[in-house]
Amino acid sequence: MMSETVVVPADGAQLPGDLVVPDSAPAVVLFAHGSGSSRHSPRNQAVAAALREAGLATLLIDLLTAEEERRDVVTGEHRFDIALLGRRLVAAMEWLGARPGTGELPVVLFGASTGAAAALRAAAQHPDRVLTVVSRGGRPDLAGDALPAVRAPVLLVVGGDDHEVLRLNEEAARQLRAPHSLRVIPGATHLFEEPGALEQVADAVRQWCAERLRTTATEQEPS
Repeated sequence: MMSETVVVPADGAQLPGDLVVPDSAPAVVLFAHGSGSSRHSPRNQAVAAALREAGLATLLIDLLTAEEERRDVVTGEHRFDIALLGRRLVAAMEWLGARPGTGELPVVLFGASTGAAAALRAAAQHPDRVLTVVSRGGRPDLAGDALPAVRAPVLLVVGGDDHEVLRLNEEAARQLRAPHSLRVIPGATHLFEEPGALEQVADAVRQWCAERLRTTATEQEPS
């Protein structure tokens, strides 16, 4: 297993990230964090660890620089700039595509909060590179007109007691033309802090990614 801290050039910025690539990984999961969060988010760290146990590579990256984060805490100007976050996510995908060890791997885009909208916009721009998009407690509605353009399968994971976000996910799902599934975690709130809730999220994501990889392998088999 290879593990290292990396710097990804994106949209004029230098973005720090943590890349872990298990031997023979079949795909790499690129995490897009939401408003007020970072690559050190304990929730995304926990999901990333579970996915690595399943053999997947992970890249957790900050989509804002330290200065932008400091400014955003005061102004909130960047956290809902989905176009900016989407461009930087695309740059991270291109960086992975040019790197030995990840260049041939399909990408799973995993977005939390506003990061989900950025992931969907990036997927709409790169349909051949993205295996699937996963949203955890996300705001896919903020992807706007990119939703019908997404071709990769989409998994939306929402807490059952996160009522407003669940409603927004249901509305966004109706705009998706790609195969998609809305997975509701009973009794969970927005941050999935309830006992066992985050484990259910990780299990759902792990199973979904495994299904997508099996489907892709079947489609690529010679007839």
